[in-house]
Amino acid sequence: MIRFIKTWFAKKQPLIQETDSMKKFLIAGLGNIGSEYEETRHNIGFKVLDFLAEQESFSFESAKLGAVGTFKHKGKSVLCLKPSTYMNLSGKSVNYWMEKEKIPLENVLIITDDINLPFGTIRLKTKGSDGGHNGLKDVQNTLQTSQYNRFRFGVGAEFSKGKQVDYVLGQWNDEERKALPERLKKSAELVLSFVFSGVKNTMNQFNGS
Repeated sequence: MIRFIKTWFAKKQPLIQETDSMKKFLIAGLGNIGSEYEETRHNIGFKVLDFLAEQESFSFESAKLGAVGTFKHKGKSVLCLKPSTYMNLSGKSVNYWMEKEKIPLENVLIITDDINLPFGTIRLKTKGSDGGHNGLKDVQNTLQTSQYNRFRFGVGAEFSKGKQVDYVLGQWNDEERKALPERLKKSAELVLSFVFSGVKNTMNQFNGS
């Protein structure tokens, strides 16, 4: 009984102990769970967070509706989230962790793939449509707003008509795989800039790079 109470109490406690909500950030990288999706274009959100975890020396642990990890950056507390709900229900996981950790919407960043941008192009926006992306569509429907920060990583559109799903769920080609390390490094820099310097400064510095 005591063990149950301790476990229940621990689940109720926030992972981030910071009391100032404006110093708390949620970085959600969208993707699909399972080894078969690991190296696919659609999982770039997971891949950016994995790179960031290695760089900032934190690890992910399984939790409710996703894998989570935390780190500090220049006085700010950051919760990184890889939803376990699969792409089409990403909003459920994002909303849960926003509410649990009491993180304001303006401090949330969603990382996703984008076929409308050339491979490796990175772009930060504060609002917009879902662009036909099922993950963003669910985030928008769940949060009931299109005004949230999204980091779009270009994966290109090298597919024929009707082959979009096969393309985004396909693996990186050799040229892309070779270029990814530098692009992931730049992506991690964007995330850290968003946390410390704010969205507008980060957009000016990184958009189109």
